[in-house]
Amino acid sequence: MDLNTITDVVIPRTRKEVWPLDEGDAVMSGGTWLMSEPQVHLRRLIDLTGLGWEPYVISEEGLRLGATCTIDTISALSRSDAIPDDWTAKPLLHQCCTALLQSFKIWKTATIGGNLSLSFPAGSMVSLAAGLDGVVTIWTADGGEYRSSITDFVTGPAENIMGPHDVLRSVLFPATAMRARTAYRKIALSPLGRSGAVILGRRYTDADGGGFTLTVSGATDRPHNLPFRDVPTRAELGHALDERIPPQSWYSDCHGAADWRRAVTRVLAHEIREELA
Repeated sequence: MDLNTITDVVIPRTRKEVWPLDEGDAVMSGGTWLMSEPQVHLRRLIDLTGLGWEPYVISEEGLRLGATCTIDTISALSRSDAIPDDWTAKPLLHQCCTALLQSFKIWKTATIGGNLSLSFPAGSMVSLAAGLDGVVTIWTADGGEYRSSITDFVTGPAENIMGPHDVLRSVLFPATAMRARTAYRKIALSPLGRSGAVILGRRYTDADGGGFTLTVSGATDRPHNLPFRDVPTRAELGHALDERIPPQSWYSDCHGAADWRRAVTRVLAHEIREELA
């Protein structure tokens, strides 16, 4: 879509050139959502791709994705020889990419930073980050930065903790999460519809402390991680879904009613429990 109110597009080459940000400015990486509907309040775009961030860095700490890393690149990492052999969670990288409703053009342009910053309930990269214990790094206008787990970062539908002049820089998936066994389930009201629920499970290695975590996303207004010391029983998992997720968090929109989302989450959660047991 043409954004006919835009009078200037800025491509910063250094961090200092990103700011100042004023009312009517929008920071973008891929820009696919910005171009999808009218943005009559905007006058200037700041394109972060000119900063030349590495799409990903693999280290002992884990997998760090730059905010401008595309969905296509993340998907390809699940098949990459660059990923250590013991990072058994790598199939989740591709699986969560498929939960994003998109064309092949979007696949190659949309970025993880944009998806996280939008913080939509159906944001597939929100699901991925929550399912891999993601920690985001956020730049501030004064030259500082701060970090947050993704479950604290997203506070509601299209809401997060970033201030109006903050910029999401990267997200780290710790090596402990990348070494976990994972399971993935997604459901939508139609075969190519927006996700109604994306449920993920991970079982950590004994060397990483063991334990099991269920991630509920898509079905709720923000992602929820439900940790357990070991794989829970069916009753324990059902109780946790009832008690640890506030009733008002179950989300309703045209892609699914709250009661349906709550019901299918329970079914998918039990499937994941059995798969990882």
